[in-house]
Amino acid sequence: MKLMLVEDNATMRETLARSLARRGIEVVCCDDGARALTVWRETRPDAVLLDLSLPGRDGLDVLSAARNDGLRTPVIILTARGTVGDRILGLNTGADDYLPKPFDLDELEARVRALVRRASGVDATPAAASWCGLTVDRDSGAVYHDGQALELPPRELALLRALLARPGQAMAKERLFELVFPGETDVQPEAIEVVAYRLRKKIGHTGAQLVTLRGLGYLLKAGTP
Repeated sequence: MKLMLVEDNATMRETLARSLARRGIEVVCCDDGARALTVWRETRPDAVLLDLSLPGRDGLDVLSAARNDGLRTPVIILTARGTVGDRILGLNTGADDYLPKPFDLDELEARVRALVRRASGVDATPAAASWCGLTVDRDSGAVYHDGQALELPPRELALLRALLARPGQAMAKERLFELVFPGETDVQPEAIEVVAYRLRKKIGHTGAQLVTLRGLGYLLKAGTP
């Protein structure tokens, strides 16, 4: 897989390129918005990681020009401009996905590979993913236990989905907060602890245990219902 990374921050660009290369992904880098479209046309990548705040030409302008030129390469926007308005604008301009900085490398790789599979017409991802009797319907976002839908408020449901994406692996509170409270700047970070406390009580009967790891975050592990 060939990936084009458009990022003007040298440290982030080099670190991300090395990390992705170790995962078997060929990375073509560009640090300037004015040259990005030319590099895009010449290299024909399988996917593009596009920062918005670029010298020479804004990332959204680059994306709009690419789509107008018929370039249909899947694009994930990577940016610190994480407001809901920026996300909507980016998606409406033609982006396929949006990942605010800082982000988890495993999640980035998974999103890139999923976009490339869909773009190539090959998507091996099942309609639902199951673990410990819990099933996430990828179309509706609902979570089922042994075929019975769990009645959970939106934030508890979002937290459970996030943890089910990586069962048995710790996820940082900060990352979970972003997934449960996307774009909500008036909510304190400690609010994720309240959501976790409520969710823990509601999934006890399923056999899945929500474990708090001091200084790390949370994880789901299999237990006894």
